[in-house]
Amino acid sequence: MDKTVKQYYQLKQQQKEIEQQLTELRSEIINQCTEQGLSALEAGHYKVKLVQQERKEYDDQKLYEALPDPEVWRMLSKADPSKVASLIKLRVISEESIKGTYSLKNVTLLQVDKK
Repeated sequence: MDKTVKQYYQLKQQQKEIEQQLTELRSEIINQCTEQGLSALEAGHYKVKLVQQERKEYDDQKLYEALPDPEVWRMLSKADPSKVASLIKLRVISEESIKGTYSLKNVTLLQVDKK
């Protein structure tokens, strides 16, 4: 058991280090592309593509006030964008009823593929 726990701990530490390195590299690639005004490029055997995406960030209080039925809020428990989108898709709530309960945030996604 000690060996398993030790290995798990070590792997979690490696995971944290790798995630930090990925964050730094992602930021560096995005910054270089942005400075050069590029949304796609080829680097050696790799294709890089930046994709702009809008994400909704809900205000819990505004969303709670906009929902017609407290039971719907219990389904959400907090403003989770994917759960809200599912409720809209299922027509439990309408897009119109929650208008003004969120702000849009632009996010840059980085895609790197091998040629």
